[in-house]
Amino acid sequence: MDVYTRASGTDRKKTMTDLRTGKILVVRNDRLGDFMLAYPALAALKESLPEATVCTLVPNYTRPMAEVCDWVDRVITDVPATSKHPLAETVKLLRAERFDAVISLFSTTRIAVAAFLARIPVRVAPRTKLAQVFNTDRVAQRRSRSEKPEYEYNVDLIWNFLDRYRLPRTGALPQPPFLSLARSEELRQAFCVKHGISANDSLVFLHAGSGGSARNLSLEQYADLVANLAFGDRSYTVVLSAGPGEVERAEALSTMLRHRRIPHVVYRSDAGLLSFAEHIQFADMFISGSTGPLHIAGALDVPTAAFYPRRKSATSLRWQTLNSPGRRLAFSPPKHAAEEDMGCIDVREAADAISRKFLRD
Repeated sequence: MDVYTRASGTDRKKTMTDLRTGKILVVRNDRLGDFMLAYPALAALKESLPEATVCTLVPNYTRPMAEVCDWVDRVITDVPATSKHPLAETVKLLRAERFDAVISLFSTTRIAVAAFLARIPVRVAPRTKLAQVFNTDRVAQRRSRSEKPEYEYNVDLIWNFLDRYRLPRTGALPQPPFLSLARSEELRQAFCVKHGISANDSLVFLHAGSGGSARNLSLEQYADLVANLAFGDRSYTVVLSAGPGEVERAEALSTMLRHRRIPHVVYRSDAGLLSFAEHIQFADMFISGSTGPLHIAGALDVPTAAFYPRRKSATSLRWQTLNSPGRRLAFSPPKHAAEEDMGCIDVREAADAISRKFLRD
C-alpha cells in the first residue's frame, strides 16, 4: 500500500490536509476531443479542492485548450512521441514537479510506470491493462461497455479519489458552457467583413474533416445534408472549417456546394487551436462527425449536430458533447446496417430534424 493508505491518527489527518492543499496532476494526453471531455472532471476536482494546485499533462497540440480551462492552475506539456527516451524523460519531468497525486483519466503504461518511478504517493487510474499494477488506486469502470458518456467516466475517477481519501466533494458541477472565450462578437464582425458575409446571416459551421478519430459522412452526404436544411426566411452562410491537412477536403466540398448555389465560405484554421475555438464560439450551429472541433463546440454550448458510427466504443452516448441537452443532436447508422456504414445514414431525414430543432423559429 502507499503511504497515504498506511497513515493513521495525526499522520493521516496531516495527509488529508496535504491533499487538500497539495499538487495534483490530471493526465489526459491523447486526442483533442478526449481532453475537452475532461473539463467536467477538472471542474469537479478544483471546485472540491479550491486550495489545491491542479495541473494537467497534455500533448503540445492540445495545450491551448488546457490553458483556457478555468479549473487548471498549471499546464505541463507531455514528452513528445518523437522522444528517443520517452519513459526516462517522463520520469524526470514528473519527479521534478513533486506531485502529491496523479489521476490518469486514460491509462497508459508509460505514465503509470513513470508516476511509480517518480514516487508520486497517490496514483489513480482505471483498472485496465497491465499498467494498473503500478497504480495505488485502481478503479473498475469497464469503459468498453460504453454505458455512459466519457465525461462521466472521467468525473467518476475524481469522485473515487475524493471519497477514497475522505476529501470534500463539491456540490453540483458547473453547467454549460464549460468554456467561454473573449472577443466573440468583435471577431464575428471581422470574420463577416473579411469573407463578405452579411452581418445578419446565420453562420452554420460544417467541419467535414475527422482527424482519423472516427468514421465520417462522405462529402456527397454533407452536400446533400446542407442542400436539404430549411432556413425559412433566414439568410445564412455555411462556413466550411478546415484544420491543418483538411483544406483539400473542404475545398472539394466547396465545389459541390458551389454547383448547388449554396452560400458558403471556406475557413482555413491556420492561426492555432485557440483562434479556431474563438471562431467556433460565434457559430450559430456546428455540424461534423465525431471529432475534436465538435467537442470544442460542445464545451462552448454551441448547438451541434453530429454523426457517429454505431460501434460500441464510438457511440453517440459514449462521446456525447458537453453542451446543454436541448442544444445537441446525434445521428448514427440504422440498426439494420453495419455499425460503421455511415452511408446508410439518411441525411435528408437528418436535415429535417436539424431544421426543426435549430433553424425554424
